[in-house]
Amino acid sequence: MITAPTDGASRPTAGALRLIEARSENPRSVDVTDYVSALVRHCPFLEPSQARGMTGWTVYEIAPGAHQYAVEAELFHAGVQAAEWVRPLARRTDGMFTCENIVILGQAIDTDHRELMTWPHWALKNLYGPVGVMFGKFAKGVQELDRFGWSIPPAPFSFLPVRASVRARDPKFLKDTPELAAALAAADDDGRDVFEHIPCEWKALRAWASSLPVPRKP
Repeated sequence: MITAPTDGASRPTAGALRLIEARSENPRSVDVTDYVSALVRHCPFLEPSQARGMTGWTVYEIAPGAHQYAVEAELFHAGVQAAEWVRPLARRTDGMFTCENIVILGQAIDTDHRELMTWPHWALKNLYGPVGVMFGKFAKGVQELDRFGWSIPPAPFSFLPVRASVRARDPKFLKDTPELAAALAAADDDGRDVFEHIPCEWKALRAWASSLPVPRKP
C-alpha cells in the first residue's frame, strides 16, 4: 500500500495537539467502558470489534493557548494517521470490524470542539471515502440520533471515529452528500496515495475542502 504523507500526524508533543495516550483498547486517560456499552445497541459492529481487539482509542490534548486553525491542522493529520492504520486492516476478512477513535481533550481559546472537528472531519471523509474509510464526529455532551431516530447517549468526551466502511449500508447515511455517497458505494482501496492530487498543507487542504459540494439539507 502507498501510504499518504503524515507530516505532523505522529508528532507526540509538538504543536497544538499533544499525544496523551497512544493507541489502546482500554485507555486509562478516558473512561470508555460505560459509554461503549451504551452504544452497542446502536452499532451492530461494535461488540464483535471489541471482542476481536479491533477497536482502538488514541487520546490527544489541545495545548494551552492553542488557536482553532492550528488545532484543526493537527487534528486532520491525526485523522490521516488513523485512516492509514485502518486501510490495510480493512482488507482482511474481518476488516469490517476495524475502528480507530481519536479523542480530543482540553480546549482551544477561540472555539468549541464541535467547530474544531468540522473542517478536519469534512476534509477527511471526502479524502478517504473513495478508498472505503468512514469518518464520524461526536462532540462532548451533544445529543445525537442513530439511523432509526433513537437517541444516542451523549459522548463523555469529543472524538472522531475512523472505521472501515460497510458499502452496503454506509452510503444510505450520506443522503445529504450524494456525491460522497456515490464515491463510497464504489469505493475500492487499490493502494493509491490519496494525496497524489491533493496538497498536504492544511491551508490548501481547507481551501480544497471548502470547494466541495456542501451537504444538501432536507
